[in-house]
Amino acid sequence: MLLRTMGLLAAVVVSAAVVQAQETPIRKVDVSGAWDVKITLPDGSMSGLAVLSQDGDKVTGMLGPALTDMFPIEGTWDGDKLTIGARPRAGRTTAFAKCELRGTSERMTGTIDTNKGSIEFIRKKREG
Repeated sequence: MLLRTMGLLAAVVVSAAVVQAQETPIRKVDVSGAWDVKITLPDGSMSGLAVLSQDGDKVTGMLGPALTDMFPIEGTWDGDKLTIGARPRAGRTTAFAKCELRGTSERMTGTIDTNKGSIEFIRKKREG
């Protein structure tokens, strides 16, 4: 009887752990802040800067080769992936239309325009 009770108790504990694991949402990375950006294409690479703001699953901001030459971006979290779309100004072009990133709060990597190149975001360190 004691062995059966212990087996039943163990099954309840395991079941509770499985339910809790299924209900725990995937932890999202907080991407708010400034990032150094490197885009690598088959014909070379370019560097830039991104300044992002996050509100829940929505990410907005600016990205470009310099602070004086940026374009708006917006994106969303889906599971463990951040997808960003470029919104070039009229008459301007961008290095990508869409990129998908995965990573940490310090570094994210991914692809641009479904494997036309790679992109890397590295969080800028605060000075001071």
